[in-house]
Amino acid sequence: MSLDEPIYNIGVVSRMTEIPPATLRIWERRYGFPQAARTEGKHRLYSEAEVQRLRWVKSRIDEGMQTRQAVKALENMEEAGRSAVQGQPPEIGLPAAGVPLREPGEDSYIHVLQKRLYRALLEHNTDLADQIFNEAQALYPLEVLIQSLIHPSLYEMGAAWERGEVQITTEHIASHYLRQRLLLWMRTGPPSYAVPPTMLACAPGELHEGGLLMFGVLLRRRRWPVMYVGQSTPLDDLAKFAGQMPPLALVFSAMSEESAEALQAWPQSFPDAARMGRPIIGYGGRIFNEQPGWRAKVPGVFLGATLEEGVATLERILRDAGGNKE
Repeated sequence: MSLDEPIYNIGVVSRMTEIPPATLRIWERRYGFPQAARTEGKHRLYSEAEVQRLRWVKSRIDEGMQTRQAVKALENMEEAGRSAVQGQPPEIGLPAAGVPLREPGEDSYIHVLQKRLYRALLEHNTDLADQIFNEAQALYPLEVLIQSLIHPSLYEMGAAWERGEVQITTEHIASHYLRQRLLLWMRTGPPSYAVPPTMLACAPGELHEGGLLMFGVLLRRRRWPVMYVGQSTPLDDLAKFAGQMPPLALVFSAMSEESAEALQAWPQSFPDAARMGRPIIGYGGRIFNEQPGWRAKVPGVFLGATLEEGVATLERILRDAGGNKE
């Protein structure tokens, strides 16, 4: 059977893609997408290739793109010779959960986009930054955008501020812009598992939240529900909140010795978690990589030295704990 053979009616396609039939009809009128054949009775029929194109567009919308932008991104990608249809290389898609990402080379296009993004943020040009993100989202999975677009941009901006090369206002504008992107992606995504959320909180006194936000997006992409608490969270207050809405896991981020030292006291605020291991308490951050001795000083589970390792470790623990039966 050819991938282009029209065989699926609109109800079947709706179930396959989780896009309501009414939405499919509106998209067809408004954007000329998806493309459907007609039976003698004027009923729509879709091919396997069109179903895969629909899934690609829906994934971009789930990541935060507007529908018009997502359809345009598909068209641009196909005009450039790339395909959203499996079996028509080169395929652009999402890596399977648990598959390690390859670091793009210095000459890769994502590296070029990162340099353009950094310059746009230096110039406070958020409209240009939006355009760069839209282009990048059309070409790369979100995991690559975090690893090779957002992460280096945050790091470079912070390092430039520490060297006195950019003003604190510029650093704040850039960080806020990237933070909003991450929060949007954390709120959207594929359907979540029907389990309690994983809470994400910076250790007491910790204000650096970029790594925790990226961690939350990657976890959300794997369908785990996430509740983001934010910067410098007092342990007692967090314990009271967690008591009202018990999480499946609680993940802390600490970047400095001071915040790691404050984190040592979490068993006093969460005695049940310290005694029974529920909720699961995990942690990570720069200090645990620069000074590995801190891993033995802070109770709980050190999740890993990288974002990808941390997400993979937590996911294994959540599955072992019965958080997902699939």
